[in-house]
Amino acid sequence: MNIIEITADENVTGTRIDKLLSNEIDNCTRSFIQKLIENKNVLVNNREVKANYKVKPLDHIYISVPEPELIDVTAENIPLDIVYEDNDMLVVNKKQGMVVHPAAGNYSGTMVNALLYHCRDSLSGINGEKRPGILHRIDKDTSGLLLVAKNDNAHLFLSEQIKAHSLTRAYKALIHGNIKDDTGTINAPIGRDEKDRKKMTITYKNSREAITHYNVLERFGEYTFIECILETGRTHQIRVHMSKNGYPIVGDKTYGIKKEKFKLDGQLLHAYKVGFIHPTTKEYMEFESELPDYFSAVLNGIRQKT
Repeated sequence: MNIIEITADENVTGTRIDKLLSNEIDNCTRSFIQKLIENKNVLVNNREVKANYKVKPLDHIYISVPEPELIDVTAENIPLDIVYEDNDMLVVNKKQGMVVHPAAGNYSGTMVNALLYHCRDSLSGINGEKRPGILHRIDKDTSGLLLVAKNDNAHLFLSEQIKAHSLTRAYKALIHGNIKDDTGTINAPIGRDEKDRKKMTITYKNSREAITHYNVLERFGEYTFIECILETGRTHQIRVHMSKNGYPIVGDKTYGIKKEKFKLDGQLLHAYKVGFIHPTTKEYMEFESELPDYFSAVLNGIRQKT
């Protein structure tokens, strides 16, 4: 247990305690501080407080930060398509069918299993859990670029870019239908579907803001090849947004058409571009990934018929 004691001065008077502590304590996000407060690991003048407590001058703040715990996941020697790597981070090209995080029914063969083997001792300890610092997820049946932090400072620096919507994340997708406009924005909140908890949906109840920008790349009559740029990154965001607007992604068995003419193992959705400010050099970096062969094969087949 790491014990931290802070005495508030006049410069921070009126600041929410969760915001203050996330700024003052290295390698702790605001959500983690809120968990510490909820678990009674934060005392102000020997009293429990809530996350929205406004700090007063000379408040004595006592914080107990648990040591990071190792996650109970086995390191596995699984080949990774690494596009870029340095001491701070990796950019990995995830293949379709690979799960990112272990969960019920998928405790092995995941991206985390592979990263634990590849990174060895280079694991971030953000938010009380020692792990490879996966910053954002890609669905099992979506392919493409995934950003991974190898240390706590990189994790926090890159996470702030995601929070500020300054991280570039662009996808390519083939959708059913001939979408009306060449460019557009879908701004519709996404939350858990109350009728099917495994699915997400557009809803104003218990939801979060979700914004997707799209550009038409090619039109094929009954299909459209598009680029989608994420402003936010909600679970299944592009899949839900396109489906609810009448243009489901080809191959999407959850939100799309049940019977497809193409024999696909998943949706034709590929995270082809990621761009960010590097945590150490502070320079902008951008990487792109080519479409998987199965995606290109479907596109080329449609082109030949149009």
